[in-house]
Amino acid sequence: MMADHPRWKLAKKILTWLFFIAVIVLLVLYARKVNWHDVIEVVVNYNRLAILASVALVVISYLTYGIYDLIGQSYCGHKLQKRQVMLVSFICYAFNLTLSTWVGGVAMRYRLYSRLGLDGSTITRIFSLSIATNWLGYVLVSGVVFSAGMVEIPPGWFVGEGTLRAIGIGLLAFVVVYLAFCAFSKRRRWTVKGHTLALPSLRMAGIQFVVSSANWLVMGMIIWLLLAEKVDYPQVLGVLLISSIAGVIIHIPAGIGVLEAVFLALLGGEHVSHGAIIAALLAYRVLYFIAPLLLALVLYLLLESKAKSLRQKNVQEMEKSV
Repeated sequence: MMADHPRWKLAKKILTWLFFIAVIVLLVLYARKVNWHDVIEVVVNYNRLAILASVALVVISYLTYGIYDLIGQSYCGHKLQKRQVMLVSFICYAFNLTLSTWVGGVAMRYRLYSRLGLDGSTITRIFSLSIATNWLGYVLVSGVVFSAGMVEIPPGWFVGEGTLRAIGIGLLAFVVVYLAFCAFSKRRRWTVKGHTLALPSLRMAGIQFVVSSANWLVMGMIIWLLLAEKVDYPQVLGVLLISSIAGVIIHIPAGIGVLEAVFLALLGGEHVSHGAIIAALLAYRVLYFIAPLLLALVLYLLLESKAKSLRQKNVQEMEKSV
């Protein structure tokens, strides 16, 4: 077999080390962009109640994101233990937020799930469904927030309130069309580059929308709390949604600079001072990006150390269930 060929084993070792090196390099580059003095100052001096409430919401958000991969488990029918799925999801989400979707969402999922015994086709369906779930929730929440005119746009901004409303209506129309396809489409499967993708059932699509929407709402609430509730929650949520898509388009790891620029443009001035916005967003980065990333790095190393034994157990369980 190819997997037993000496050259293939050597290639796998080389690719593994290259992957580790790439992750370390990206982490170092990210760490160099963070002003650690400001991080420490904000954490030490911030409102304790706001920090504690935000930490609780961060935990809820990461657990909610873990459900994305549990939906993927139901979709694919694989037999990994749910705690393993949640662990992989947590690690991948933390790396995804900081080091981009390609590293955290795709490469890290392939690495960890394959180490735990899943094949490439199954992994592709898991991360495809996870990405779809995340953006389906975004589409629904953005559609409601934008079409209802909940975001105040300053004069002269490149997107006016009328345009934003039209975008919101278009997003809600997409939601309706997607649900209609899930409910009534006769064709349920497509093959893309050798991988089979199946249209989810209406029930699963509904779960995708609910779970992902809840996650976006929680993220908005974290920033709202860190802004000391000085701005209406729908406005904060709307600005987060705009900054998130801007971060994807500009494609800077962790959205460094993009998040701040959008929030300062849309909230600065009469609502809250620039200093308060920067402090809130820095606290948000610490709680939602940096702290989970440090924990994910430790958990990743632990999972790597136990992956071989876990894989053997998983393979045995899969063979029993066949």
